[in-house]
Amino acid sequence: MAWADFGIMRLMFDIPIADVLGLTWFMALWVGYTQYADRYAHRTRSLRSVMHAHRLEWMQRMLTRENRMVDAGIVGSLQQSVSFFASATLLILAGLMTLLGASEKAIVLIHELSFAVQPTLLLWELKLLVLIVIFVHAFFKFTWALRQFNYCSVLIGAAPSPAAAADSDAYARRAAEVSTRASKDFNQGLRAYYLSLAALAWFVNPWAFMLATTLVIGILYWREYYSAALATLESRF
Repeated sequence: MAWADFGIMRLMFDIPIADVLGLTWFMALWVGYTQYADRYAHRTRSLRSVMHAHRLEWMQRMLTRENRMVDAGIVGSLQQSVSFFASATLLILAGLMTLLGASEKAIVLIHELSFAVQPTLLLWELKLLVLIVIFVHAFFKFTWALRQFNYCSVLIGAAPSPAAAADSDAYARRAAEVSTRASKDFNQGLRAYYLSLAALAWFVNPWAFMLATTLVIGILYWREYYSAALATLESRF
């Protein structure tokens, strides 16, 4: 155990402090914003809370229709979007794994870029591993969102008829909640994509990495709580 700890400590000393700070800042903002968005989604004015109200109204109207083909078609369209991103994520992961196996050749190319910090093999592989972790996280989020949209399809198919819907409000709320949870995981997968763009700045400079991370989180926050789309979507409530 002591030798393992010594090896980890030596590994950390081989990484420049600026890169350690950049990665710490990246993780802190990602985790912090995710916790904030999930905890206060229903308490504050946000796209998620407004869209949940729309989903609830959708499910309430769905229960008044005899023919639910339109509703099934909407969920199918959502599933196609999620499935596309899940498939694209696998392709990106395959490309990153290939690049990880050709690290020495890639470093030679990086050394030809005058504006980029010249990385060691260890630091280069660490940056690629961070990108791989980001896209693995995104893949799990997309596939879980896809499964939850499948569950939403089942709830639409199993919905009671308008005449038999004695507890229609409770059923609509359950169906809307499943749809909202699927959308939450889809959004978290998309958030990983946005943050992967910030992580690309790490290959140029750790300070650019921190700046790009801050800008991405700021853009995501503005879109979620202050965008024109939010004002338009909530105008009826």
